[in-house]
Amino acid sequence: MNFDFNLSLEELEKRTNKDYLVTKKMLEVDSVEFKQLNDNDKKALSFLVKAARIIEKINLQLDSHYNLDFKKFIDDEIEKNNKKAVLTKILFDAQKGIFALDCESNLINLCSNIKYRPQRGFYPLDLEKEEFHRILIDMIEHGKIDEVRKILNQRSVVERKDNELIGIDYVDKFHEDFKKIADLLIKASSISTNSDFNDYLRLQAQAFLVADSMLDAYADKKWASLQDTPLEFTITRENYSDEFSETVFENEKLKKLLEDNKIEVISKDYLGARVGIVNKEGTDYILKVKEYLPQMAEKMPLKERYSQTISSDSDIKQTMVDVDLIEVAGDVGAFRAGITLAENLPNNDKLSLTIGGGRRNVYHRQIRFITSDDARIKIQERLDNILIKDFHKYYDDKMDHPFTIGHENGHSLGPKEGCEGLGKYKSIIEENKADMVSLSMLDLLVDLGLYTKEEKEKIIVTFFVDNQLKSKPELTQAHRVRSVMQNYYFLKEKTITITQDGFLSIDIEKATETARKMLTKIIEVQLSNDFKTAQKYVLDNFIWNDEMEVISQKLKRISKRLNGKTDQKLADYLFNLN
Repeated sequence: MNFDFNLSLEELEKRTNKDYLVTKKMLEVDSVEFKQLNDNDKKALSFLVKAARIIEKINLQLDSHYNLDFKKFIDDEIEKNNKKAVLTKILFDAQKGIFALDCESNLINLCSNIKYRPQRGFYPLDLEKEEFHRILIDMIEHGKIDEVRKILNQRSVVERKDNELIGIDYVDKFHEDFKKIADLLIKASSISTNSDFNDYLRLQAQAFLVADSMLDAYADKKWASLQDTPLEFTITRENYSDEFSETVFENEKLKKLLEDNKIEVISKDYLGARVGIVNKEGTDYILKVKEYLPQMAEKMPLKERYSQTISSDSDIKQTMVDVDLIEVAGDVGAFRAGITLAENLPNNDKLSLTIGGGRRNVYHRQIRFITSDDARIKIQERLDNILIKDFHKYYDDKMDHPFTIGHENGHSLGPKEGCEGLGKYKSIIEENKADMVSLSMLDLLVDLGLYTKEEKEKIIVTFFVDNQLKSKPELTQAHRVRSVMQNYYFLKEKTITITQDGFLSIDIEKATETARKMLTKIIEVQLSNDFKTAQKYVLDNFIWNDEMEVISQKLKRISKRLNGKTDQKLADYLFNLN
């Protein structure tokens, strides 16, 4: 296929300018964290970085059928000294693909003759929703239940076969690349200094050689138990970006057939990889909250109606680490409007949680750090323009971290199963839940001595300031949609107010009470496991009103930022080692 660049030279120059494309710097070659590592761990990191970049190659293919060919086209054009190619490569590498939404919710398409399709790389591009549903109905009615299960699970790439569809496990689809990754993990495990970490690498290597979800479950279970290891290596598998699989819940006939035949529908996993060095001081701070998780579980609304990962009468199967990042590749490294501050994995759909495995929270130090004077100036400018002066003393960007800790732990609280029926709204509601857990538990954590009253007030104000957006997001942007929903709900409850000229005021004392009210509604929706109930809840609250628009226009004038990229010099150095 012939390709051409979509963005003009002028637009490319703007979008790659440092004011529009912010940079998050990962660890440098001369960093203290890397220098103090054992030499064998340094060598192991080189194998892990190489493995991460093959994961990225696989994920590019899951993201779009055209990504690899377009990437080669860019590189070929760079050889011809094409300036458009040089600048397009910067954006392609930053957003990890041809398509991305920027932080103003504009769809960025880097190739003029390719149209965005929700089928992405998981489904045939010519497969429309109606045909997809019709084929599945026909297959179920002809007794091809196992084949449909393979199509509708999180691990498969779907292809046409005659008049039907088949699901191919991604380990089989990308067998040669997964085999290379497994070899690299075995090499790393042979020299890394930590035996637990090495056991995990070997289990993950085995899972990449055979298409067996139980092997992944064993690897996930071991990974989630790691606490005192010098290195971090994660395979991230999350399904927030699949817009196509969950459309099956929109077809009532198909939905009933799936239910009657006990066919579970799980959105497709995008793959990422994280390589880093565990920061002991940062980890010790995060671990302070672990002892309070049982009390938080006891405070969850409607807790008598469901089981949750954390329980007051069992061991807490949750580890937590703060990590200095070297490499974020594939899905976890894609800078599309934003990039994640932390992750709580495995998600509820993963098999490891059914065989006694726990969860692991990994926090990203380099993503959350604000280091430049320019960034500090921009923060103050934002406060001056959108926050009533009396509240400035409560804003503290460092308080975003304890809120994020509460958010990630929030994913382990509430119903741990039975939410797949919420369809495309599942991820939005889950992110909404995690935020409301973090807010609603603040009073408890103050009573337990984890935070002071002043810290609680700062967390609340910082949250509401950071919750304001530059534009109304698309429904596919789960994290941003939940921000709009929360703004609307707290405005409706008069916990926050926005003046006509766009200044935010916050009823700090009322915030946790309102959060618990919203959290209770969220849990009710999750327990319903019903698509229409979820749809109504989201659409009733996903309302962008005039007050939000006034603030958004101010934010656009203050900040030119449209997207971002990562700078991974140490990873590049390690990748080029023999």
